[in-house]
Amino acid sequence: MKNFQSKVAVFFAVFLLSLSLSLAVAVEAVEVDDVLAAGAKKTAAARSSQQRIDTLADQTSDLFQTFKQVNKQIEDLQIYNTQLAAQVANQQQSIADLESSIDNATVMERQITPLVLKMIDSLEQFINLDFPFLMEERHTRVAKLRENLMRADLSAAEKFRQVLEAYKIETEYGVRIDSYLDTLSVGGQEREVSILRVGRIALMYQTPDQQATGAWDQESRQWLTLDDGSYRSAVAEGLRIARKQTAIDILSLPVSAPEVVQ
Repeated sequence: MKNFQSKVAVFFAVFLLSLSLSLAVAVEAVEVDDVLAAGAKKTAAARSSQQRIDTLADQTSDLFQTFKQVNKQIEDLQIYNTQLAAQVANQQQSIADLESSIDNATVMERQITPLVLKMIDSLEQFINLDFPFLMEERHTRVAKLRENLMRADLSAAEKFRQVLEAYKIETEYGVRIDSYLDTLSVGGQEREVSILRVGRIALMYQTPDQQATGAWDQESRQWLTLDDGSYRSAVAEGLRIARKQTAIDILSLPVSAPEVVQ
């Protein structure tokens, strides 16, 4: 009986020891699994954190590039605004100058019209007292000036310019040699003649057959016939020069004595 009890005690002791070892192994296995799982979670969390860090770094870099671009645009806009402000200031000054010019132009326009009228009257008087060449053309020009003076569609500046142009034409007459055809009374008959004008110092005529040659006498205001024929060749040569049929040469022509200035 005692022997049986001893075997039972030993069996229970062995059973308890085995159970304890099994529990210890199970506990250790559970702890290892927990450690591995925790490590895996940490690794996954670290990988996720790194990904977020990388994403934030990329976003930060993009934002920084955008910031630099926007900052550059702001600097360009500031420079442009500074330049534009200077242009606006200049334009405002130009507007002020134009307004002042308009006011002055209004005053000048009121003064130009009487001046233009006096200039036309003086021009007409000058033509009447001048050598009688191209009279129809010159009087027509004066009549046109008077007609334009009454036109409302022409500015005062344009009317003044036209008068100055007429004065310029009259001035050019005094420095040119010219010829044209006209009809004069020669020997009591109306005949077509060639007129030779040398500036405003000599005005002569000659018939096509060169039988009659004459000159304008400014003092007596009439045509005089040169009967002796001494100027016939000179006038004929002058006509060829005026027509550009021969080279310019020295001519012996009847010239009126200069008037004494009073």
